[in-house]
Amino acid sequence: MLRYFVGRIQKGLSLFVPRRPAAFSYFSEDHAATRAPDDVMEGYFSVLAIKGGETKRFIVGLDYLTDPAFLGLLDQAREEYGFRQQGALALPCRPQELQKILDAPKE
Repeated sequence: MLRYFVGRIQKGLSLFVPRRPAAFSYFSEDHAATRAPDDVMEGYFSVLAIKGGETKRFIVGLDYLTDPAFLGLLDQAREEYGFRQQGALALPCRPQELQKILDAPKE
C-alpha cells in the first residue's frame, strides 16, 4: 500500500522535474556527468603542464600513454598530486618540457 502511494507521488512530481538526457541516466546522483571539451577529440585527452608559475594546456594523443618520457611525468604527477585529481590531468613540469616530449620523434 505504501509503495503504491510513493509511486503515485513520484509519478506526479516527475511532471515538474526536468528529465536528464537518456545518455546520462546511468550516472548516480552523487556523480556529476561530465563530458570532454569540444577541442578534445576521441583518442585524445587534455593535460596541464604546471611548474614555476607557468601553466599551459595540451591536447595529447592516447599513444603517448606508452611513451617512457610521458609515463615518467605521470609518475611524478602521482607522487605530487595523488590519484584524486579532477578535471584536466596536471603534470608537474614546465610547458617547454612537455612540448619537448611531444615533439620528439616516435620510436
